[in-house]
Amino acid sequence: MRVKNKFKESFIVHCNAGGRLFPLVVGCLLFLHLFSFAHQRNARSGETRLNTNQRTQFSILEKVEEENIQLPQPRKRSARAAKRKPKRSTTFIDEFLDESSQLRHVFFPDQRTAVDSRKDNGNDTYYFHPGRIWLDTEGNPIQAHGGGILYDSRTKMYYWYGEYKDGPTYHAHKKGAARVDVIGVSCYSSIDLWTWKNEGIVLAAEEKKETHDLYKLNVLERPKVIHNEKTGKYVMWMHIDDANYTKASVGVAISNLPTGPFNYLYSKRPHGYDSRDMTLFKDDDGVAYLIYSSEHNKDLHIGPLNEEYIEVTESMRKILIGQHREAPALFKHQGTYYMITSGCTSWSPNEALAHASESIMGPWETIGNPCIGGNKIFRLTTFFAQGTFVVPLSGVPGLFIFMADRWNPADLKDSRYVWLPLTVGRPLDHRPEYSFGLPLWSRVSIYWHKKWRLPYR
Repeated sequence: MRVKNKFKESFIVHCNAGGRLFPLVVGCLLFLHLFSFAHQRNARSGETRLNTNQRTQFSILEKVEEENIQLPQPRKRSARAAKRKPKRSTTFIDEFLDESSQLRHVFFPDQRTAVDSRKDNGNDTYYFHPGRIWLDTEGNPIQAHGGGILYDSRTKMYYWYGEYKDGPTYHAHKKGAARVDVIGVSCYSSIDLWTWKNEGIVLAAEEKKETHDLYKLNVLERPKVIHNEKTGKYVMWMHIDDANYTKASVGVAISNLPTGPFNYLYSKRPHGYDSRDMTLFKDDDGVAYLIYSSEHNKDLHIGPLNEEYIEVTESMRKILIGQHREAPALFKHQGTYYMITSGCTSWSPNEALAHASESIMGPWETIGNPCIGGNKIFRLTTFFAQGTFVVPLSGVPGLFIFMADRWNPADLKDSRYVWLPLTVGRPLDHRPEYSFGLPLWSRVSIYWHKKWRLPYR
């Protein structure tokens, strides 16, 4: 009898506590929902202010532009060949990778359509043409693949760093991926993001010393540069590997000037993990972060750098665990962090995904495919390209440039650049799984255009 009374008393206490907690929990959820709604409304109001000032040109960038591309008729085969080995249906990706495809000119337009800032382009001045050959101020194709952009407030210039691939494409062994020997990291400068001057190789390969990280038969990919205001140094991080991709490390170099030369410091596996595709992100408070694909591209890792930006700290988080994403490109808008990633399909294009987080260290939530326009296969292949960087544009809230590479594994030096407008601010197409409606992420949208220009041009 005593036990029963004690149980009853305990039950009443818990019920009363639950009764008091229930309104509190509901109130907290309501507050968070209203906060998220207000945040999204503020984002929309910012967009409204932009539309009031630059409505016409900005709305053109958000216009959905479609593509009508048809697969060519299959080549005729003899009855004997067809019986011996039935041929599977050809896909657009097959055509993209086929040097002799009838659609080759669609993916890789020839020299006659090159974007050349030296010429009088008339109404085409300042227009980006995704996929076309892009010439520098000396008339040579720009060689800055897998790169990123640094805006330097001291020189008031943009600097574009990337892989210089102006060499022959070959395979190191029968099953090896297509490659070009390391030549170095290139740098181009511009005041308008359209006219680019070649500043030369700012970090050169090592020609003779085979044990050096930068030896020409090794791998140097995805260089990114940030400026450290405290030390005055320009700091470059990059993916360093051997020809078999077993070293899986990051490399670090520094310079006193954005145009180099950069002094190579060392390579290492950050936090003791393998590192392949990587990028840097410098936050508003000056803290810089390294983000890299790890554990054989199964996860992404993220962690802050030290004050000098030349070493990782002990802090690290694993994000997008088990999702097999690479080519991360981070940016920030109205206090929210966003990231575009690629799937892992070697040189073949695949579907981009956008992710969002209220904290750069996570948790990160996948919010869908950001690509809009073209056609279904364009959207499922990131417009036959792979992202590498997102460029913030000052004075145009909610507008960014999505930088991507259209890889040409048959001739890597002829890989092309796909730069497209990226906007933030519209509602999501579908509510993310497990979000419970909180927070209300804004949609990241990358719009396909055959040609486009910035709204303030």
